[in-house]
Amino acid sequence: MPTTTRTLPFERPGVLEPPPAYAELRRTAPVARVITPDGTQAWLVTSYDAVTAVLADPRFGVAPLGGGDPGNHTLFQDGDAHARLRRLVSAVFTPRHVESMRARIGELAGDHVAAMAAAGPPADLVDALAAPLSITTIGELLGIPADDRAQLRRWADTVLTVDVSVPTGELDGAAMEQAWESLSGYAAELVATRRSEPGGDLMSALIGVHDAQDGRLSGDELTAMVTTLVSAGYLSACNVMSVAVIHLVGTGRLARLAGAPEELDATVEEVLRHQSGITGEVLPRWAHEDVELGETRIAAGDMVLARLEAANRDPDRFPDPDRFVPERPNPHLAFGRGPHHCLGAALARTEIRAALHALAVRLPGLRLRDRVEDIPWIHGFVDSGPAALHVTW
Repeated sequence: MPTTTRTLPFERPGVLEPPPAYAELRRTAPVARVITPDGTQAWLVTSYDAVTAVLADPRFGVAPLGGGDPGNHTLFQDGDAHARLRRLVSAVFTPRHVESMRARIGELAGDHVAAMAAAGPPADLVDALAAPLSITTIGELLGIPADDRAQLRRWADTVLTVDVSVPTGELDGAAMEQAWESLSGYAAELVATRRSEPGGDLMSALIGVHDAQDGRLSGDELTAMVTTLVSAGYLSACNVMSVAVIHLVGTGRLARLAGAPEELDATVEEVLRHQSGITGEVLPRWAHEDVELGETRIAAGDMVLARLEAANRDPDRFPDPDRFVPERPNPHLAFGRGPHHCLGAALARTEIRAALHALAVRLPGLRLRDRVEDIPWIHGFVDSGPAALHVTW
């Protein structure tokens, strides 16, 4: 068992590889004391079974014990407040609703790849495909006018991304705050517009949803839903698409996906398993009461970091976990588990699938222009991905 408390973050051999410390801790102390970068003590959870237990156990909340924000109108709440919001949103934002968008998302992906091919190599895949496909999908889902989407992307990028080349003390907090206020203000205007001019979009459906027990979504709750989908939803899908291409062109697997729908679906799942933690980690959890996690006692109030990246490389669940094997059984945790399982999972899968299929059909010989280690990278508060991904063919 480790005798010293480790300090995060752990070093990585490369940007696409997990820290070796995760594998060591899984073997020796799957629930281990660590110190976060700001000096807070926490429990780091690295095994698949223990991570699943934390995410599925309502005794671990997304808010600190006794520290819930009464002004929080998002899904990042616990207990009855979270359950009510989730029921109302889930009533209309369903896998069936996303399935009805599959053809349109495929069309959008094909159009972006066709434009990229017509312009000729090289191209920045982030700017030419991943980001516009993601923001356009969110825009059409919510009924956001096409002319407004580029500005929404700029606001979201400012709010959620941090250039690792900039020291923390030099981050432009004022710009981030202004971008968030602008995004929230726009969302409130969109809600007001859809109240008076409803359409066939998700926002109009959310405004109209009503339940005898749960009532309706308030204006603040609707505004929070728009800002969450635009910011976190857009960026996460964009980053996964970009990182998926890095992996697939490096292994020569992209071209195989053009006429193999089952292999394409399995590849998306294996990409998600491999990239969890690089393109997203769940937010910290806090113990709301004393909990026994395996052989470790977690005290009420303790912070718990359930690492998806470590869980998805657990050899007890995924034999030879560092190999890319789409054919494997794949109960990965990329979208979490339990009460806070990602509501946008079906939409993200559809976008990633559409992007990879369009590239495989139109540009099967796609390759990276630069070495992986030379790709500029952006680390955000909840997500990370290439700032630009130059490709050629």
